[in-house]
Amino acid sequence: MKSLFEELGGKYERQGDYLMPCLTVFAEEEQPIGTWGQRHLHYLKQYRKVTYTNLLTCGKLNTYLADIDKQAQERFERLIEDMKQAQGITERLKEENALEWTGRLGNIRACAREIVNEEIIYA
Repeated sequence: MKSLFEELGGKYERQGDYLMPCLTVFAEEEQPIGTWGQRHLHYLKQYRKVTYTNLLTCGKLNTYLADIDKQAQERFERLIEDMKQAQGITERLKEENALEWTGRLGNIRACAREIVNEEIIYA
């Protein structure tokens, strides 16, 4: 009598006294994963283990993380530009008072990072 695994086309190989299923993970094109994608990967491994395992075993994890990374980076950059305009942070301010410009831009980047984390990375 065949197991369900064998009926679905699976094969076993003998390793010592045991029959082990021959399993392969689908290969996918490697894409670079940036900081945002790495953060989301850590989140998936820690809090969304089923999603992580499903993406890994169907060969879509790298593509998924690259897409998340791209979305997050684009959102981050858009938020920074929008906040700079709303708060009147210009190149002129940078020339006149570099210290204030640096501090205000740092605050904007921190706010944008929090928004991206909430909306994309840890959602």
